[in-house]
Amino acid sequence: MLVVIGRIGRAHGIRGELNVDIRTDEPERRFAPGSSVVAGRRRLTVTKARHHGGRLVVAFDEVPDRNAAEALHGTVLEAEVDPADVPEDPDEFYDHQLVGLEVRSGDAVVGSVTGLVHLPYQDTLAVDVDGREVLIPFVTELVPVVDVRGGFVTVADVEGLLDPSKAENAASDLEA
Repeated sequence: MLVVIGRIGRAHGIRGELNVDIRTDEPERRFAPGSSVVAGRRRLTVTKARHHGGRLVVAFDEVPDRNAAEALHGTVLEAEVDPADVPEDPDEFYDHQLVGLEVRSGDAVVGSVTGLVHLPYQDTLAVDVDGREVLIPFVTELVPVVDVRGGFVTVADVEGLLDPSKAENAASDLEA
């Protein structure tokens, strides 16, 4: 099973190094020299990884120069994990653990998680609400409870969050 661990940003220098936006709490494990990652249809082998200016800079065997690095800009990086594995941090989850969970708002069941969308700056829950897909930013303020064992997530009771027709008022509710 594949899990998202990062997204390739800009090339760093001329030797094929890449800035990586980290999407894992285990970057030292996932980007350890010798480990492999999946980048689209390619498998890449990490040769080195270091932090530079608050970002992770990674070099791969298969990316010899800046041109090759620039061609990978925006590519999602994934790692293979055993489906039975769970992250060590209790506040971390693999995508497959979230799919199928009930979505609750207050005491009501309002839908179910159908997936996770990995956007450049944050992850977003895809939720089926009465047959329509609703995207909810996967942040603590909007998804305060994730109970994988209990089989549910709780979303904040914010007007417009689950009903886009009421979204115009949602921004003012959050500011209040």
